Amino acid sequence: MHKIEHQLVETNGIQLHVASAGVGPLVIFVHGFPESWYSWRHQLPVIANAGFHAVAPDMRGYGRSDKPQAIEAYNQVEVAKDITGLISALGYESAVVVGHDWGAPTAWNCALNYPEQVSAVAALSVPFLPRPDVSPLTTMKAVFKDLFFYQLYFQDPGVAEAELERDIEVSLRKFFYIASGEYPATAFVPRPADSDLLSHIDDPKELGPWCTQTDLDYYVSQFMLGGFRGPLNYYRNHDLTWQLTASAPRTIEQPSMFLAGEKDGVIVMAAEAIENMPNYLTDLRINELIPEVGHWTQQEAPEAVNEKLIEFLHGLDSN
Repeated sequence: MHKIEHQLVETNGIQLHVASAGVGPLVIFVHGFPESWYSWRHQLPVIANAGFHAVAPDMRGYGRSDKPQAIEAYNQVEVAKDITGLISALGYESAVVVGHDWGAPTAWNCALNYPEQVSAVAALSVPFLPRPDVSPLTTMKAVFKDLFFYQLYFQDPGVAEAELERDIEVSLRKFFYIASGEYPATAFVPRPADSDLLSHIDDPKELGPWCTQTDLDYYVSQFMLGGFRGPLNYYRNHDLTWQLTASAPRTIEQPSMFLAGEKDGVIVMAAEAIENMPNYLTDLRINELIPEVGHWTQQEAPEAVNEKLIEFLHGLDSN
């Protein structure tokens, strides 16, 4: 297996810390919340061994990458420019972009708006959804009304930061646990809007083999560097991104792939979007759910994800 190497790369006016392995066509892996490049640790050497240059940045606000102070600096228009800028900064004309969680809409947006630079796109957990007619926060407030919803809880700067940073290890362990395939669906109980995020969750003390104590320690070390403000700011840009993308295309013509865990809570919320994806992705080649897997798709089921990624990537060569 190829060794993972690390470097700082200038893109879109900031520096991103980038982990990479292998040589060949460029494949960029975009992580989500609350993670880091490390969430792709099982993919980089395997995809490199399959003949590709596999690259995973710490996204802006995370790890050793730059952390702009302004909330609006984390809108998806800017974040997509980070990724497309990375393509040319690494000496390539085009790349395949793969995203998970927040990285999925980033990957979709890169493919949607930069078709000459993004030759193909794959997403885990979050399906493609064209820009809606109503702003995202308006919809969330209407749907959840007096109930707690984590993305609404994240809107007030400083509140979620204080809770999550009180004990980063416990916070991450709880958050990873409740979104994993190990968390029983029967444990989800609606709560009032003034609840916090994690106090109702018992600390599981350890996670499954998909996230060992060594893995968790690495994540903790990364959030010790800059806290949660930058990562949470992604959620605070729902409406700004919506405003900035009024003229965005609605279909993706490049080869595409979608993969998610069957027990992923996002799948329940996005069932209609998954059903409608073939209407907007004109070359959707893989669209599957992995049994018994939760939200942390590529960490909970690395072998299954790697198998499908290699099938998808090698299929691009045959066209």
